Amino acid sequence: MDFQWIELVQSVAVVCGIATVLAIFMVIADATIGNYGKKKLIINNDKEFEVEAGHSVLTTLKEQGIFIPSACGGRGSCGLCKLQVDEGGGDYLPTELPWITEEEQKENIRLCCQLKMKNDLKVTIPEELFNIREYEVKVDKVIDLTHDIKGITFAFQGDDEMDFKAGQFVQLEVPEYDLCEETIYRAYSIASAPSDNKRFDLQIKYVSNGICTTYVHKHMEEGETITMNGPYGDFYLSDTDSELIFMAVGSGMAPIISILLDMAEKGIDRKATFLFGVRTMKDLFIVDELKELEKKLPNFKFVPTISRPDETKQWDGETGRLTEILPKYLKNPEKTEAYLCAGENVINSYKAKLMELGIPEDKIYFDSFG
Repeated sequence: MDFQWIELVQSVAVVCGIATVLAIFMVIADATIGNYGKKKLIINNDKEFEVEAGHSVLTTLKEQGIFIPSACGGRGSCGLCKLQVDEGGGDYLPTELPWITEEEQKENIRLCCQLKMKNDLKVTIPEELFNIREYEVKVDKVIDLTHDIKGITFAFQGDDEMDFKAGQFVQLEVPEYDLCEETIYRAYSIASAPSDNKRFDLQIKYVSNGICTTYVHKHMEEGETITMNGPYGDFYLSDTDSELIFMAVGSGMAPIISILLDMAEKGIDRKATFLFGVRTMKDLFIVDELKELEKKLPNFKFVPTISRPDETKQWDGETGRLTEILPKYLKNPEKTEAYLCAGENVINSYKAKLMELGIPEDKIYFDSFG
């Protein structure tokens, strides 16, 4: 028995020794192998920075005040933060390839949250991204839109203001708290009209253990200051006379309501239908405001739809999935543009149905969230 005990102690000691050696090796590797020193970052052949290498290109650009859209905050799960690498990028990483098409590979398009600064790097990014700014904004108002969606109004301070297009999004930076040890950021569509460039609204749905949504729902308070940057995105209304079909679920309403408010203010009275889907009656919100928009836009119709009706409660509206009621409201597909906002899988089902009904793929615009 004593011999077995000694063997056990020796085994534990060996394992602990190996773990200690590995830990020391990782510290040394991080300080030496992973220490790339200073490198040059050249942007569009006319902006040159000397940067500390080793970080992702997304983070490195942000440190220089250049903001690339990234809905997932740099986790490699949204595919938005693409840029062209002209020199120094090396081979594609496995984490990039799911997001990069064969055509984009020919143009050396990379996912900059996954690509690290290890060498001198020359990149090309759209000039409009240099107009993206970082702001400190005050949380002006927080309200419950539903049991799991908060409506937040942010106000710019001092002389700050932000011009944006209806349908665009911003990125909120979440400070350190019990769910995250460093600041992170997430993307959210603006839910207010661009006519007021001193404030903007967001609609944020709670996701269990979601770092940003948990902070917003359980920690954010009116009066506090939050860092954000923006605006981003090209999900905005085309300048045509085509009829419009909007489709969204839950907090996907945000960019659609921004577009509709902008249309009402500018007197853009194109024939438009908004199919809005939720699970139950308790998930509906700002229905009265959208009904008011029907008065301001005579050719606009709002169609709230419940997929799981409660037989104990009275509901005389549409029921089922939006793809099921779509044929009833899509009358002239060849003359219609579609604007969609939902999760990726839902977007794909909407696109398939719209194309089946006759809307060309290049007339289907979408804002996908995950």
